Amino acid sequence: QVQPVESGGGLVQPGGSLRLSCAASGFTRIGWFRQAPGKEREGVSCMSSSGGRTYYTDSVKGRFTISRDDAKSTVYLQMNNLKPEDTAVYYCATTQFPLATQDLGTPNNYEFWGQGTQVTVSS
Repeated sequence: QVQPVESGGGLVQPGGSLRLSCAASGFTRIGWFRQAPGKEREGVSCMSSSGGRTYYTDSVKGRFTISRDDAKSTVYLQMNNLKPEDTAVYYCATTQFPLATQDLGTPNNYEFWGQGTQVTVSS
């Protein structure tokens, strides 16, 4: 398994949209996490390798969508109606181990991490 590689961050106004991409392979679970200054890293959205199980933290439900393109070995995070509180460094992470649905959003359960991409929501 290789280290995930994120792309797609940037500066966007409140209410705007961004799509993050993560190139990754060889995983059983994959997730998007974020860390804002002075805060702990938190799970944003995660999914099983089959795509049959997903996790969203409550603050992004209805606004963010995780999806995958197996032909491109890429997982996406579509972020709509962005808010200033979404500002953070976003990381993609993978694991080779099976996880129960309730454990998908826990950062310590993932062993391979990307370098992160900055998302800033500001007017």
